[in-house]
Amino acid sequence: MNSPPFSSPLAQAFAQGPAWFPQQMDAATDRVLLVRMAEEDYRQASFLDQRMLTQKSQPQWADWPELEAADQAGRRDAHFIFHVGHVGSTLIARLLGELDGVFALREPQILRNFADLAATDGQPHAVWSPERFRDRLDMAVGWLSRTFAPADRALIKATSFVSEIATPLLGDDRKALCLTVAPDRYIATILAGENSRQELAMLASQRLHRLHKRLGCAEWRLWDMSEPVRAAMSWLSEMMALDAAAKAAPDGHVHWLDFDAFLADPAARLGDIAAFFAMETNADALSALAAGPLMDQYSKAPEHGYSADIREKLLAEARATHQEGIATALTWLKDMAARHAAVAELMTEHARA
Repeated sequence: MNSPPFSSPLAQAFAQGPAWFPQQMDAATDRVLLVRMAEEDYRQASFLDQRMLTQKSQPQWADWPELEAADQAGRRDAHFIFHVGHVGSTLIARLLGELDGVFALREPQILRNFADLAATDGQPHAVWSPERFRDRLDMAVGWLSRTFAPADRALIKATSFVSEIATPLLGDDRKALCLTVAPDRYIATILAGENSRQELAMLASQRLHRLHKRLGCAEWRLWDMSEPVRAAMSWLSEMMALDAAAKAAPDGHVHWLDFDAFLADPAARLGDIAAFFAMETNADALSALAAGPLMDQYSKAPEHGYSADIREKLLAEARATHQEGIATALTWLKDMAARHAAVAELMTEHARA
């Protein structure tokens, strides 16, 4: 590959493949933060966000136009995992990443940057024009599609709210696994953990804004919503984003999976996912993964133990503690379905509360 003569050594190294990873971008200054990554670093990382930044990763800023000029690989074939949050997406991404030919990336922060930018896309105060936003997003997908072995294919597990831009991320050719869970289970999951409750508090505002925008209304006030109702609203906001992307995608390009159905028969469900993505595997390999140590680790922090039985215990405790609040939240969802046809359709297709 011939790099332009004006390319810096860093841009030329970036052009060679995923050894330099585009961790995040600064749209205002048109720069990208690159970090040094070995293949094993990708395999171990639960999150490709600020938590991965260490002295070892050698973070360095580079100008976007220079990276664009240097990297002409043109690969755009990554597939995706989208989800509503706290539904086993990290676990499934880790399991699939153990299969031959799969290069798994979990929660690249640069896609969060694009999701944030999308909130102002097309508006006069947007940093980029709509054309530049689309071109740069497509280029970022190309960067994330690069693999160490040419025969491998990247599988990108996005952060939950990145689902808002799932449609342009999928385009016409890429596929996505969409992970969800029934609303009552989701609400209990959020209320069962301190970290998930903190995340709910941080994301509830933007999720309500996105929901109002999608429904074409502004009928709810965040300050009036209890924590369980905010959890129900978050489930609905993320589900509507996934549903919109699935409806926009070509037939056969989205595979829905309920995480509880996955846990009921992990080997079989992994087989379904592998077949959907055309991943090469066999029954023995899938059974070994389903019975292996990854199923008994907390995927976001593998040094801690976690299992389906522990999850059920925590959910039972959350349901007992928040019984009244969960009931109110489910009533809120039913009320939304009664007043919005789009919500009613989604609940009929995907909810089993």
